[in-house]
Amino acid sequence: MHVLITGAGGHLGRKLFDFLSEDDQFTVSGLDIRPVDHPDIHVADFGAAPTWARHLETVDVIVHLAGDREPTASWASSIRNNMDATLALYHHAAQQGVSRVVLASSNWLHGDKRFTDDILNSDTPSGPVNAYGMSKLFCERTGKYFADTHGLSVICMRIGWTQWTHDNKPGPHMAMGRWGQEMWLSDRDFLSGMRAAIVAKDVSFAALNLMSDNPGMRWDIEETKRTIPYVPQDGARAVVPWHIGLKGAAKKLFTQTLPSMFDRWFPSW
Repeated sequence: MHVLITGAGGHLGRKLFDFLSEDDQFTVSGLDIRPVDHPDIHVADFGAAPTWARHLETVDVIVHLAGDREPTASWASSIRNNMDATLALYHHAAQQGVSRVVLASSNWLHGDKRFTDDILNSDTPSGPVNAYGMSKLFCERTGKYFADTHGLSVICMRIGWTQWTHDNKPGPHMAMGRWGQEMWLSDRDFLSGMRAAIVAKDVSFAALNLMSDNPGMRWDIEETKRTIPYVPQDGARAVVPWHIGLKGAAKKLFTQTLPSMFDRWFPSW
């Protein structure tokens, strides 16, 4: 099976590239916006003219990790590097006969649920709170369109938090308090989860959480296990000291409680 990874020179992309390259089941190639010191990783700008499309020949599965990954991404960058780029990738993948795209989606689709008790799964209404989250919602919905109308299998993996720092160990050093810790994803669970999405059988479209098995979290990974052969090996319970809990309470007060009260009191403001 020929797997092409976009963003193959990035933090997650290179880990996955090297992991799959060690498996005799796969032939692996990659694309990245910057030059990478590897003969099978080529330069491509998905927001520009699609000269990169020639690299899709003979590809069976694309793992699409490229794009602006910052929650603070501007609308201009989110549109160019996430929305327009992914739409072009779907189009050329379907045209070239690629069987599946595994999309790196995000928990930011449910950014408005941070201070609720909602269980988070594919049936939970989306609520992006920034341009980045909105761009990932767009990529998921256009993926479903290509699955329904072009027969392109699309599996959207709402990837949890794999840190660049602290050797990706969980704990109270992670930002966003309990919310941040409970979306922790270990390196080996990331790798096994993405591999499971690549090899899964009979999936036309799915939007799935990819977190480690963290006790008490609201992200539903049972749906993920039923849909693809994902078996998480790690998990960690959130550790929330009083000062982190206080910071989270203040964040909820000023971003959710007070604005909702203002809307009720002054509906025509």
